[in-house]
Amino acid sequence: MQVHKELSQLPHFNNAVITIGTFDGVHLGHQQIIRQLKETAQKINGETVIITFNPHPRSVIGTYGGQVALLNTIEEKIHLLDAAGIDHLVIVPFTREFASKTAEEYCRDFIYQHFKPHTIIIGYDHRFGKNRVGDYHLLEEIGLELGFQVMEIDEKVLNDIIISSTGIRNALLNNEIPIANGFLGYPYFFEGEVVHGNQLGRTIGYPTANISLNTNEKLLPADGVYAVSLNIKPTNHPTLYGMMNIGFRPTVDGKKRLVEVNIFNFSQEIYGKTLQIHVHAFLRNEVKFNGIDALITQLEGDAVKAKELLVELAK
Repeated sequence: MQVHKELSQLPHFNNAVITIGTFDGVHLGHQQIIRQLKETAQKINGETVIITFNPHPRSVIGTYGGQVALLNTIEEKIHLLDAAGIDHLVIVPFTREFASKTAEEYCRDFIYQHFKPHTIIIGYDHRFGKNRVGDYHLLEEIGLELGFQVMEIDEKVLNDIIISSTGIRNALLNNEIPIANGFLGYPYFFEGEVVHGNQLGRTIGYPTANISLNTNEKLLPADGVYAVSLNIKPTNHPTLYGMMNIGFRPTVDGKKRLVEVNIFNFSQEIYGKTLQIHVHAFLRNEVKFNGIDALITQLEGDAVKAKELLVELAK
């Protein structure tokens, strides 16, 4: 996959079949659009082109105070779209000036001028241009004039819930990991560097890797205990398994939100390494126990349950 970050340096695309969107999560709904994109391009011997934006548009023009909890960083999105077999990814800087384009300017001066598309494929709810007034019908009207086709992907529903990045975020924040992972089509993941902690876990038989997240834009699941798998980067170490705690560790009067992972059957020093953590199942909420002994008893049970779930999910 070729990644393009400058509109002025785009190549000439051969029968470009394009789609546009934030593609946050590259979830099953996005994957359906990608399949249609590839099938259409194959029929006309064309190239697939995805146009996405960085930063996320809602961080620029939304009501989020500049912060949007993302399912993917831009680097993760590039990796997922590359794995999906896309020919070209164009990353457009999203600014207030860009957002001020009228829907017609967006179609003519942005889409047509830079991409000369053969076909544009959009989701049923795609809106564009200032105040988001542009839609499928406007694209179709301008396509008839300028000579490109427009295809609309119907609404895809799983379990009577519309697949959306917002729905996945809500599931992750409500401990609904099977729903989030089901909509994504893969286990939700994030990355962070292993840093020094207070090493309390070692003294009670459950040493943990303390994780410092690589970005503050990435969504972190709700506080609680989870069954996880993880990979050490950049080494080719086999996949590891463990249980993760997100929260304030109330039993030991923690005052800072931490991410800690107890890695099963592992004793190497990995300070400074980056871990990619895949979240497979929610075990329980974080609670305050009546002393360290009670905490240890609970951790023993957590470890058993996590291992059972991870074995079951691997079948």
